[in-house]
Amino acid sequence: MRRPTLTPWQEDRAIALFGLVGGLVLIASKVYDHSSAVPRWLVLPPLLVTAALELFRRTRPILTVTLGGAVFAASIFSGALIATTIMYTDLLYAAVVYGRPRMSRVLHLSGAASVLVLSSLSFLYSDAPTALAVVVLTSLIFLGPVWTGDLVRRHREEAESQRLRAEQTALLSEMDRREAVVAERARMARELHDVVANHLSAIAIHATGAQSVARRQHRTAEDPLVAALGVIRENSVQGLAEMRRMIGLLRDNGGGEADASYAAPDLGAVDALLAKAGDAGRAVGLEFELAEHGERGEPAVPVGLAAYRIVQESLTNALKHAGPGRVHVLLEYLSQELRITVDSPYRTDVGRELPGARAGMVGMRERAGLLGGSFEAGPVGDRWTVRAVLPREPVAVEGERRA
Repeated sequence: MRRPTLTPWQEDRAIALFGLVGGLVLIASKVYDHSSAVPRWLVLPPLLVTAALELFRRTRPILTVTLGGAVFAASIFSGALIATTIMYTDLLYAAVVYGRPRMSRVLHLSGAASVLVLSSLSFLYSDAPTALAVVVLTSLIFLGPVWTGDLVRRHREEAESQRLRAEQTALLSEMDRREAVVAERARMARELHDVVANHLSAIAIHATGAQSVARRQHRTAEDPLVAALGVIRENSVQGLAEMRRMIGLLRDNGGGEADASYAAPDLGAVDALLAKAGDAGRAVGLEFELAEHGERGEPAVPVGLAAYRIVQESLTNALKHAGPGRVHVLLEYLSQELRITVDSPYRTDVGRELPGARAGMVGMRERAGLLGGSFEAGPVGDRWTVRAVLPREPVAVEGERRA
């Protein structure tokens, strides 16, 4: 069951009400200083004023503690009441917690001065034990609430600082995650552009050349060959126009020029990838093995590139985080899809991740999602398993087009 919570205004009213009711009960019972000589009506005004000041302990801390001090001094001569004293100490506490920082220093000085003056007067006009008792009592009244309020304020400021730091860390983590997504999408768009655009350009150029040859041969526009060449050229040019729209997803490499020598890898390079990983993992006790089921065939270029990158990132993560053991890479070639499974030893003693980590996971998930596939990764017992399913032909994903 959820506990009811009070607003600050309701808390202040409750404090004032309890203090007033408690004071009235004490006055009715004549539990106050010099009760035999001081009439009850003389004790009541300081109680009422202090209870009223409690209503403004948060909003007007300087005013309430100043008036409260004067009322408390008057209550000592009109019959000291414990309820009035307790509410005055609460006003001191509230002034430190809700007032300005310098209020703490002012109340420390004024409280210490009050303790010194009252204890000195008691020592001069009474004896040492009485002066010592006055020191203890006045310290509890004037300094105890100030010390407590100062401690609470420091804890609150520290908690607020920790909260702001946590929010900043979360913000930085989110910014890093978004940056990783944007960078990976730009990289994928560049790779797709470089691979597909080259083929479309070649098709358009050859179709244009074939049309020129057909014109020299005096073929008419109704000739099926000429018509087919026109369709081929039109579609290739249209595909290039679509590729130009993808350039908007690209980000330059700092100099504003793309790497013209880039060659997109595919599944044929997985063997070399595992050989390099085996050389690097031998020092940490890692072994790598590859198994392939089904006929590889000729998957679409974007699919082969995405599969290669997923295997590459999985092996990199294994080299970074896996414990000693064997890493299994399984490639399953089905009629409509390509399944990738990378299974590695799971090390549970890895420390806490820094903000922005797992960018590789973000990239693999983005690659699979952009092609209409699926991706999942996580611990299974004492093993870490990465699974990706890619269609042999890329599927347009509406959410990715909007992105």
